[in-house]
Amino acid sequence: MLARLTWILVGLSMSPWIAHAQTCVEAGADAPLPEIALQEVAAGFDKPVHITHAGDGSGRLFIVEQDGVVRIIENGKVREAPFLDIRSRVSSGGEKGLLSIAFHPRYRENGLFYVNYTRGRVILETIVSRFRRDSPHRADPGSEEVLLQVRQPFPNHNGGQIMFGPDGYLYVGMGDGGLANDPLGHGQDTTTLLGALLRIDVDGQEVGRSYAIPPDNPFLGRRHGRGEIWAYGLRNPWRFSFDARDGRLFLADVGQDRIEEINVIKRGGNYGWAIMEGDRCISDEERCRKTGFEMPIFTYPHPKGFSVTGGFVYRGKRMPALCGAYLFADYVSGIIGGLRLRDGRVSRHGILRESGYNISSFGEDESRELYVAAHRGGKILRITAPEP
Repeated sequence: MLARLTWILVGLSMSPWIAHAQTCVEAGADAPLPEIALQEVAAGFDKPVHITHAGDGSGRLFIVEQDGVVRIIENGKVREAPFLDIRSRVSSGGEKGLLSIAFHPRYRENGLFYVNYTRGRVILETIVSRFRRDSPHRADPGSEEVLLQVRQPFPNHNGGQIMFGPDGYLYVGMGDGGLANDPLGHGQDTTTLLGALLRIDVDGQEVGRSYAIPPDNPFLGRRHGRGEIWAYGLRNPWRFSFDARDGRLFLADVGQDRIEEINVIKRGGNYGWAIMEGDRCISDEERCRKTGFEMPIFTYPHPKGFSVTGGFVYRGKRMPALCGAYLFADYVSGIIGGLRLRDGRVSRHGILRESGYNISSFGEDESRELYVAAHRGGKILRITAPEP
């Protein structure tokens, strides 16, 4: 344990997580939300669904294509050869596919990274695997080590994001398994990994597992709970992120018929699905008890949007007026929205831009500037200030 704590502290001291003093100056909870513009960085991608960086000081962006390819943008150009190509292993289409990539906090030294994808035609599974770098611009596809293998009963609601938190642990978003109204009851069942946000230690290993469970996970050791679960009651978490300043975990959960929601995730929190959709009861509103559920910090109804895409709290330096605002999008309507918080409550919100794109993901570079992926348009665009 002491050895692990040492490398976490060393790793974080070298990481942008610890560099919050060098991020933008907070604009304030009541500061207006500025308009934004979108500047094309690169095009020609095949259904991009995730954007991230490796934290290795290279300045590169890594773009995940849904069919099973990861590509690199370097110095404004897309490298011809992919970083990783596992199309032969990925079951793609609809909500399935290669859905995210996460680089180990010490990637520069150890060359390790992780991916989340769906596999199988008859029996569908979510796979979380570890790979190794073969060269600076190429991964070794033969180095795969499967860490998590979760049966998916239906083809939708796969969640699919993985991301390292400021604590050095890997967080995994899992949908409820699919169809409508959570027919198998996964959202409120802590004995399944579906419908939950997981948290695992990829640097440890336990009997029967290729990973360890962090000792402060809320359901560790409980008879009726899986130790991997950090929070539950989720329908289909589509993109989460950590605020670089204070580590708060923002998660967007895609709604069903009425409500899209954004949550700040707490340890052990129950976010209500499928008793609640956002802040509303699914049925019998008058008799429904909301006690015991964590309410979303922000919701918006259909038809203002139909599928929320979670983003980031902006901590870059190019747009001071945007500092401290959380950005999100809606895949169907194409809006990019923003909100500010005071004491955990939304103090200001609004639409920053009508993008005209199906935005599948936000991403952050090493300078904490933000990008969006236009899924059908095959483009990566940088969020910037409008031209005067």
